[in-house]
Amino acid sequence: MNKNRVTIIDYGMGNIWSVVSALKYLSCEVEVSSDPDKIINSETLLLPGVGSFRKAMNSLRNLKLDEAIIKSVIDGQKKILGICLGMQLLGTMSSEDGETLGLNLIPAPVGEFSFQELHPIKIPHIGFNQVTSDPNSKMFKNLPKDPDFYFVHSYRMMPGNLIGKSAICNYGNEFLAAYENENVYATQFHPEKSQTNGLVLLKNFLAA
Repeated sequence: MNKNRVTIIDYGMGNIWSVVSALKYLSCEVEVSSDPDKIINSETLLLPGVGSFRKAMNSLRNLKLDEAIIKSVIDGQKKILGICLGMQLLGTMSSEDGETLGLNLIPAPVGEFSFQELHPIKIPHIGFNQVTSDPNSKMFKNLPKDPDFYFVHSYRMMPGNLIGKSAICNYGNEFLAAYENENVYATQFHPEKSQTNGLVLLKNFLAA
């Protein structure tokens, strides 16, 4: 298997070209596709995303990409990385724009940052913040202790009691900044916009 061949799932929402640029910098062979058959037969998947959870899930379903992702990851045991909204879409559900079911590849719901909890800290969470990872994380290998990454989001997953390796960020309170379990990987932050730390993390994902 060619670990440097990545298919970016195109469902009309996401910073696709910044991700493409970062992967090509790492000498990846990159394909951008909205074809369910190509998604099912891909070796490595990347699900980016910015915007509304409900709109994104509707787009994935209309294109039949939700079924393709699940078939590839669950049945085919192919590796996937969800970024920002892409991470949230891997969750069980989100309360954004009304309750919407997700892909259920990460057994955790997505909820909005609470104004009452964070006040006077601003929402959305924008900028670089430190992330504390599990010491045995594959994605955080060869990174400094508590590296910083770039975030832009108003919704997040909570740490909970997830099985797998988790990374935490504190923005008023703790939330799930990254997750990995078997062939499912996810980051709430944008590694493609996080300079050297982000490139190291993407390289680690490819090698995992």
